Amino acid sequence: MAGRGTIMLAYGLTGVVNAVWGATLPATDARLELGPGRLGGLLMALAAGALVAMPVAGWLADRWGGQRLLRACAPAAALALAGPALATGPEALVAAAVVLGVLFGLLNVALSVQAAAAERALGRPVMATVHGTWTLGAVAGGAAITASLRAGADVRLLMAAGAATLALAMALALAAGKPTPPGNPHRSGYVPHAAHAAQPGQPSQPGQPSQTGQTGQTGQTGHHDLPGQSDRKGRDGPRVGRPWVMVMLGVIGAAAFVTEGAATDWAGVHATRVLGADPATGSLVYTVFFVAMTAVRFVGDAVRTALGVVTTILLAGTTATAGYALVLLSGFLPAANAANAANGASAAVACAVAGWALAGAGMAVVWPIVASLLGASDGAARRLSAVTTVSYGGGLIGPALIGYVATTATLPLALLIPAALALLVATVAPPLIKAAS
Repeated sequence: MAGRGTIMLAYGLTGVVNAVWGATLPATDARLELGPGRLGGLLMALAAGALVAMPVAGWLADRWGGQRLLRACAPAAALALAGPALATGPEALVAAAVVLGVLFGLLNVALSVQAAAAERALGRPVMATVHGTWTLGAVAGGAAITASLRAGADVRLLMAAGAATLALAMALALAAGKPTPPGNPHRSGYVPHAAHAAQPGQPSQPGQPSQTGQTGQTGQTGHHDLPGQSDRKGRDGPRVGRPWVMVMLGVIGAAAFVTEGAATDWAGVHATRVLGADPATGSLVYTVFFVAMTAVRFVGDAVRTALGVVTTILLAGTTATAGYALVLLSGFLPAANAANAANGASAAVACAVAGWALAGAGMAVVWPIVASLLGASDGAARRLSAVTTVSYGGGLIGPALIGYVATTATLPLALLIPAALALLVATVAPPLIKAAS
């Protein structure tokens, strides 16, 4: 369907935009001599702009429709990458980060609303795959940045050229997309399972709801297929809309985004400042994280269907926790911090790379599961906006908090924060998801 193709392309291009920002941070740090403290302030400015914009984005998406909001903010977000490229000092860089954060906040909410609408229209789980296109774009962008930096390209030129190219690509990709009608998805024509609903008098396919809201397979309730879950009265599930459930889902989403944000903003810095790697290798660490995340997201829907939602999110949290254990271990390897011990530094970097890969693989499906659960219910735009604000807000504030702890203590100690949140996902998310679904 054209709508699904448009949203997948938008996610992919947004991943490239994120890569242009994240993979160039080590080089920008070196160019302006920021240090952990100023980096933390920079990321806090980005977070503040996004948090102000996200509630507004939900209001706009409810009235304009997600596609119209995407048409407005996606090219603008890409073009805003030119701000950090043109910054000549820390103060100008912070101002550019605020603008970038506002546009990132609008873009993230618009993407979440559109992805939920596409999944509802299809009536089957595709959220992990759609997010996989985002990470695919991030991997491609990160690889391009790494190769360009290794070839000696100026980071300012890379960001400016990327901003112009991506803004044009976003505008062209979204120009032909059919706008999403504003308001409640049910009233707007987005009916869950419309693409696969049974005809009158015919049973649904296994795991899909019939027109009465029951699944077509006796004894199954769609537990493995979040978008297929439905209340027997055709309304929201009995627990998804409860405030405490929404808050906790936001916390789980925030935990996932903090671990992802730690990789985006601090994996490269950890490799260069703690392990003694060069800036190009720091960008490679970022890329490896998203390679692992991409691979898992493209099989995530099948894994979720086969293992069930609860088992999948337990496995995800456990894998990410093991990954962060390796990242923390890398700083204790012999000669890891000795500038003249190349072999020791390489061993430490290899350990960190393995850890970031596991962290990316583990966190790959956590937010797609949360978004699917919310997107399968009435009032999806309002709930997704609220939970996305909490989740993305945590993901934006988390790396800044890591920067603060890194300044007052050490960066390895600061990375205990995402490690603890990965453990939280492994222990708290399974019973929460079970209760909510």
